[in-house]
Amino acid sequence: MSSFSSKVIEDPSLRNKTRIFKDREHAGQLLADKLESFTTKDTVLLAIPAGGVPVGFVIAKAFQIPLNLIILRKIKIPWNPEAGFGSVAPDGTVFLNEPLVKRLGLTKDEIERSAAETLNEIKRRQQQFGVEFPNVKDKTVVLVDDGLASGFTMIAAINFVKKYSSMVIVAVPTAPLGTVQRVAPLVDKLVCLNVRESWVFAVADAYQKWYDLNDDEVKGYLTKAAKNISSKIEKKREFTP
Repeated sequence: MSSFSSKVIEDPSLRNKTRIFKDREHAGQLLADKLESFTTKDTVLLAIPAGGVPVGFVIAKAFQIPLNLIILRKIKIPWNPEAGFGSVAPDGTVFLNEPLVKRLGLTKDEIERSAAETLNEIKRRQQQFGVEFPNVKDKTVVLVDDGLASGFTMIAAINFVKKYSSMVIVAVPTAPLGTVQRVAPLVDKLVCLNVRESWVFAVADAYQKWYDLNDDEVKGYLTKAAKNISSKIEKKREFTP
């Protein structure tokens, strides 16, 4: 793939294929298999909502570790809210796709206004989900999403987490080759099962069943994950002599 190929873990049999995952949970199961040698009881898993939560839920359950969220948001292009020209991290740090910003001709006021709206949305979602950012100091962090497109939201997550953690691993089911090449140098390992080289890329094309999760579904996964950890603790107590 390139000089950094040792950082990238993929499934060569899935290269350039589409509709390979039944759903996000199925993708999480396959990712968990690839993460086994990198994950311990002290690993901190951070899922990016909403799509990364079902993927992260399965991984967290496989390794019996808590499911945590890292809430970032893309900064939407004012006249095309489906697309973004950067991302905002949980602490308000702004990461811009500078070449795209130049092509779009965005003014400083437009950028600042859109970034402020994005940060307000992050704070709203943090309150809604009751998120408390976990202690990641000197820990291995696994960042999970349901796929990467441009990768700038994940890059914001990486740069934020690298301030504190000792090792950062990104785990995603699918991504275009260009984004893999952009993200891999920033992390210790990038696990991406389905790397695609096509000019046209959509995360959804990797899935047989795909839809946008709502906030209630995200809360449901968080509740189930918390119950899994609670039951594990209770079982330990039962067998403590």
